[in-house]
Amino acid sequence: MPTEPTRKLHYVIEGAADKPVLVMSNSLGTTLDMWGPQMAGLTAHYRVLRYDTRGHGRSALPSSSFGMRELAEDVIAIMDHAGIERAHFCGLSMGGMTGMYLARYHAGRFGRFVLANTAALIGPESVWNTRIETVRRDGMAAIVNGVLARWFTDHYVLTRRDEYEPVRRMLTGTSAEGYAANCAAVRDADLRGLLPGIQAPVLVIAGEQDLATTAAQGQEVVRAIPGAEYLELAAAHLSNWELPEAFGNAVIGFLRQK
Repeated sequence: MPTEPTRKLHYVIEGAADKPVLVMSNSLGTTLDMWGPQMAGLTAHYRVLRYDTRGHGRSALPSSSFGMRELAEDVIAIMDHAGIERAHFCGLSMGGMTGMYLARYHAGRFGRFVLANTAALIGPESVWNTRIETVRRDGMAAIVNGVLARWFTDHYVLTRRDEYEPVRRMLTGTSAEGYAANCAAVRDADLRGLLPGIQAPVLVIAGEQDLATTAAQGQEVVRAIPGAEYLELAAAHLSNWELPEAFGNAVIGFLRQK
């Protein structure tokens, strides 16, 4: 879909048109396919809109300089293009940060928010700078093993290798420049000041073995958002992939609350 002369964003919608809409926002280095394990369960209850964050999958990279505001505005542009006035939102990692911005500045377009495996500030800056330099110089293959080691628990990697291979393919298939630009957006985002102003119902999901955005960071988000709920899963960073049923049930259970 064209939203500006210099960019295009890719999204898909699945589920019955008469069901409530749920927008799902992917993690850094993945595509909308990261939500595949949840789709059967979610579409039984919701009309699900998944999209590729700019610079990922089939969504173009408009420039090398943007931040959380632009990533959030992409979601609003997609909803407008699809004729969706109001939706629930679920985002993981970078997608969760996008959700924080939407919950603070575009609350009227949304109902409930699930913010998974995320934090209001993800650092340190030096780590992001090194990663950006590495992928621009050597390509995505240079970081794949290190990233996957943070995304999944050792037990999962050892026992379910065939299940996480699609994630490896998503990561290696990501544009190096798109990845680097989004790394910079995450590096520069400090959303801690936004959290106390969020009035929407929020569920924060954390992974007890998450090394990228720790459970402690998830708890900080919960303490900062009035009335936020917290769930900790026995998983690492991509908790929706490692524990698909538990993650999906948590999302559905929270969204169906009155």
